[in-house]
Amino acid sequence: MEFPDETLQEIIEGKTKLLVPKKSLTDKVPPMKPAFFNPKAKLNRDFSIIAYSAFLNKFEGPKIFLEGLSGLGARGLRVAKELDVEKIVINDLNPSALKMAEYSANLNEIKNVEFSEKEVCRFFSNYSKKGERGSIVDIDPFGSPAAFFDCGIRATMHGGILSTAATDLQVLNGLFQSACKRKYGGIPVRTEYGNEIAIRLILGSLRAVAARLGVTVIPMFVESEMHYYRTYVKVLNRPDQQENLGYIVHCKNCGNRKMVLEQEQECKLCNSKISLAGPLWIGKIFDKEFVQDMIVENSKLETDKNCEKILCKCLSESEMPGTYYTIDEVASIMKTSPPKLEKAISSLIENNFLASVTVFNPTGFKTNANIKEIIKIFETIQ
Repeated sequence: MEFPDETLQEIIEGKTKLLVPKKSLTDKVPPMKPAFFNPKAKLNRDFSIIAYSAFLNKFEGPKIFLEGLSGLGARGLRVAKELDVEKIVINDLNPSALKMAEYSANLNEIKNVEFSEKEVCRFFSNYSKKGERGSIVDIDPFGSPAAFFDCGIRATMHGGILSTAATDLQVLNGLFQSACKRKYGGIPVRTEYGNEIAIRLILGSLRAVAARLGVTVIPMFVESEMHYYRTYVKVLNRPDQQENLGYIVHCKNCGNRKMVLEQEQECKLCNSKISLAGPLWIGKIFDKEFVQDMIVENSKLETDKNCEKILCKCLSESEMPGTYYTIDEVASIMKTSPPKLEKAISSLIENNFLASVTVFNPTGFKTNANIKEIIKIFETIQ
């Protein structure tokens, strides 16, 4: 095979050889041309491989991977090379990116991959009929994925996985509330746990679109990183009967917060006016069994050494109530220095509350105790 261009370079990610622009490895911001490749997103792609491996192990239908916005195909080609799939279809509107993806497919001797150059929803519409849908559907856009929820769900078969990434973090974290309401159908609140609110807004929007289509979505795994949020949901071809859309009520006066089905106007602890985030997803965001399966699969794959540690945190909070506190935030309310995180969690458990670390923040913890109960316990460990 003739090497296409001196501006390109061959790298290995996981077990897969990839042809990428040299500048994407050296420039602070990877260039868009000839094709976009972000080397810092390796952890994101590692988690996709782990999640898809855990899913495929127990999935009994046809194993078909559809990637709507592939760039130069890094994720899709890794799925083809590192996992057991029957068919992969990689789609992108950039012909240069697709040429590089084809070259990389040849480098890895991948035979079960097809390439498509279509607008993403036109691409997914080709796979929206029964018997032609994907068991794994992946959407990784620049900005918001909300425009692709409808066509992505339609292209996912019953029992399949739909994974979407969002990079419009400022919108989701509350900087542009009207834009968030327009795109995701809910409003965020600017808080210390804004990344969890953001993910719940994405899941809430997915749930609303799925409900309109008579389909159920079940969150299996979520990721929160500095530059993106990613959700993995199982799609079931039946109406969702669960009450899993609601609100997060947050009191900026005393710091208490909780998830509720109906809007509230006043804090039950201090009677102050509260801030409301939502409508958003108020159900579980990690499926405990699926995360356990991911931990098992991770040991068989070539992934970042941090993956197992992150997955163990996800497992520990999988059964916990929604929203988290940070020890710094509580210490600030108390006007004292923060206790050690491990001590804070063990003290909450000793006082018969649920408590765990959270993957969303290195100093964060989840608990079913309210802020007054947390402060009372923290006062005994200062």
